[in-house]
Amino acid sequence: MSKINLTITGCMGRMGQQLIKSVKKDKSMKIVSLTESRLINKKISGIKLSLNTEDAFKKANLIIDFTTPKCTLEVLKIASKFKKKVVIGTTGFSKNEEKLIKKYSKKIPILKAGNMSLGINLLMYLTEITSKSLGRNFLSKVFEIHHKHKKDHPSGTALMLGKGIAVGRNKDFYKSIGKKYLNKNTFPYGKKINFNSLRKGEVIGEHEVKFSSGKEIITLNHEAFDRALYSEGALTAAKWLMNKKPGLYSMRNLLNFR
Repeated sequence: MSKINLTITGCMGRMGQQLIKSVKKDKSMKIVSLTESRLINKKISGIKLSLNTEDAFKKANLIIDFTTPKCTLEVLKIASKFKKKVVIGTTGFSKNEEKLIKKYSKKIPILKAGNMSLGINLLMYLTEITSKSLGRNFLSKVFEIHHKHKKDHPSGTALMLGKGIAVGRNKDFYKSIGKKYLNKNTFPYGKKINFNSLRKGEVIGEHEVKFSSGKEIITLNHEAFDRALYSEGALTAAKWLMNKKPGLYSMRNLLNFR
């Protein structure tokens, strides 16, 4: 079996660096190019860093992208032209940007996930089931903790879990978003989904979904200890996507959750 030729975008970021480490341990993959949004005169593992250009992507079978929404859309524009498969781990897309991703997925296979962890995707599935089972008498909220360097809030994973609550209730997610808090010690439940984000230290990721009727509370949570679980999940997604036709996929498709 021939190796999968990979391009890793945002290669200087935390996930980019972790992906490079994980690929080195995986004999079925080979990095053919590494890119950043600005030109950096540097080599990593003998590969000179480049911008997101047609030349950078030409030799790749698949691109793994953990960058910013603006950068991801630039990547997709080139990827769709050259029919390259793309795994997207970037978060923070607007509703219009989500529509553009769906448009590109009609031309190329795209797997997009706010979190590549098996455990988190199971948590989202359980969140949907719980939300559907409990019904509207229960209010909900989502809490997350990440390292002090993380800029976006709520995290993409927290929003994923919020979407799980909305799907369980058969509600539009964007209309279900309540208040977004940052670094609060406590925050309220709401008829809409409230979020609280805590940024401290070097915490890799903790996520918690709570449902309350006022008489009882149900809590679902997940804690990550090693960033490698995200990069390894992304590589698993890349292998799975190699045999897929154009379309927009998720980790849920990969894990075959119904």
